[in-house]
Amino acid sequence: MNQRVRLSLLVVQIFVLTLMVALLGRLFYLQVAAAPKYKDAALSIQSRDVINPAIRGLIVDSSGVPLALNRVGLAITVDRIALDKQSDKGAIVLASVSNLLGLAYADVYRATRLCGELPKNDKAGCWTGSRYQPIPITKEADPEIALQIVERTNQFPGIGATPVAIRNYPSYAGVNAAHELGYIGPVTEADLSGINGRTYYRSETIGKTGLEYQYDSFLRGTPGIRTVIVDRKESITRESQNTAPIGGNHLVTSLDVRLQASVESALSDAVGRARASGYPGDSGAAIVMDVRNGQILAMASYPTYDPNAWEKGLSVKDARALFSEKNNVPALSRPLQGLFAPASTFKSVSVVAAANAGYNLNAIYNCPSETQIGNRAFQNFDSKALGRISLKKGIAVSCDTLWYQIAYDEWVRDGGLRPKSDPNDYFFKAAEGFQVNKKTGIDMPSELSGRLANRQWRNAWYAENKDFYCNYKDRAAKNQLTPFLIELARENCLDGDKIRAGDAVNFSIGQGDTVITPLKLTQMYAAIANGGKILRPSVAKAVVSTDGRVIKKISAKQLGTLPATQTTLNFLQDALREAVTAGTATGAFAGFPVAISGKTGTAQVFGRNANGTLKADTSWFASYGPTQNPRYAVVMMVSQGGFGASVSGVGVRKIYETLFGVTGSKVDPAKAIFPDGKPPIKIPKISPSTKVKESK
Repeated sequence: MNQRVRLSLLVVQIFVLTLMVALLGRLFYLQVAAAPKYKDAALSIQSRDVINPAIRGLIVDSSGVPLALNRVGLAITVDRIALDKQSDKGAIVLASVSNLLGLAYADVYRATRLCGELPKNDKAGCWTGSRYQPIPITKEADPEIALQIVERTNQFPGIGATPVAIRNYPSYAGVNAAHELGYIGPVTEADLSGINGRTYYRSETIGKTGLEYQYDSFLRGTPGIRTVIVDRKESITRESQNTAPIGGNHLVTSLDVRLQASVESALSDAVGRARASGYPGDSGAAIVMDVRNGQILAMASYPTYDPNAWEKGLSVKDARALFSEKNNVPALSRPLQGLFAPASTFKSVSVVAAANAGYNLNAIYNCPSETQIGNRAFQNFDSKALGRISLKKGIAVSCDTLWYQIAYDEWVRDGGLRPKSDPNDYFFKAAEGFQVNKKTGIDMPSELSGRLANRQWRNAWYAENKDFYCNYKDRAAKNQLTPFLIELARENCLDGDKIRAGDAVNFSIGQGDTVITPLKLTQMYAAIANGGKILRPSVAKAVVSTDGRVIKKISAKQLGTLPATQTTLNFLQDALREAVTAGTATGAFAGFPVAISGKTGTAQVFGRNANGTLKADTSWFASYGPTQNPRYAVVMMVSQGGFGASVSGVGVRKIYETLFGVTGSKVDPAKAIFPDGKPPIKIPKISPSTKVKESK
């Protein structure tokens, strides 16, 4: 190798070595020498989002009368940044403000803490928003007190006052509608996690139940977002964006405040009437549905609660009272979540079953005082023998024993305790055709489906409960070790997976293990009235923007058709009319000037109340009217209310009086809720100042 080549290699080696030294030096500088500088720079570029919730849209009735709106409140707020800079972290200031407002310091302290700052078991009432926005500790401050706070900033540093929107349910015409409207509340960590498939922002107020929840994405609007840049000391250095909130859209419902008020009153009166007759009358439901399109015109649940209570602030005691069995669980929506045996209202299903099984609907049947099924005598209501009567008359006077015989005969034909591989199951299939075991599909959350006690349900029930019944003496409470219950457990252990004769005959009259909601029964009778169309119930009619544009219209939807021929439907409609003119509902509708069709129901209930008394019967009345041109299906149920006719039947009559403008035995069309007999279809103009229309 010559001298020139050696020199070139030396130059290359020196160049490579120099580069390595430079790279190592730079690396040392970045990671060691300049580390504090870059750490400070990273900490100084942090963004924080401050959410400004939008004004929530209104909920109005079918004429534009507000059911839920927003009123102005005066909030006392806390600036956490200012308080945290104080030597005691603002403890003295918070104590002074608490005393001035008459609030407990512990509650105020918790309300101004971010949820992540509190222990896991003490997060109730924490602040879900950001520390970079005013945190309200009350939304309804006395203006004079607020003025004192604002004027004495040296005594109350970091405390301010600002007007805020408060959700309000104005109760026009005395309307409550708490279970239909629902309520709103702050987002929780579970909401923010997206567990329910919705996207929320911190410090937002969202719908929790009812229509407020169901249509929250429309009502809530779009919150404004202010993004600030803070340094490592959490001081705001600049603002990177600030978008204004966009108000929510309005929801138009099919409810009518005048009718809703009347239904709530009629239901309350029915409960009172039951109690006056010596029954507990612990709860109830009443519903009015338009049979043409499934729209709910009124719906009430008893007991109820003040829908404004959530905005006023609930104590732990108040919250527990809403779900207390001692108070009959006011928070429970009986129309959607109450499950009850339908009793004789279910005989409409049995008529369809008998017709499909080939029975002559125009034949004469025997209605004895009791029918022997196996080793047990199943009795007629009040043990009355009515002789040989037509099936139509049997429906009208609510004979049970004729159905016992028909249901038993079909059970035997299907194989009894050793059923055929493909039994006819006419009664079960008729109930399936009425969609007894399905939810109605109403546009409200938390609806429960009914229970259809057919063979499939029985097998599932047996698999779940066999071990308990086969070891009943060891598993049951001492007060349940009665001879009857022990024998019942033995039978359930041996053949609890089978449909027994008693199950079949009880099913035919709406007793036994089959239960439905009042809303489902309303849907069923609406289908009978409209010629067989099973319609999806709906409370909302449309979503309307703030400038009056219809964004979404909720149209009628047919979910199925009753499994009955037109001949069967005609017979059933005639029988339901006769129940009112010459049957169990005659007294309740005596002298009523509008033709109504319906069916009473008095359901026996097994078990005892908390005070040890036996549970009383459930009172039902399911109906539609006018008979010749049906518009409305009206159903009322009073739990532990006694007889169907005298309690719920009279309550339903009062509702029809309001609908048709009836006083005594005369109709005044000017007093009718809907003068032409048709609820409004047109979407009304919405204004917070809309007044309640008075009946002429």
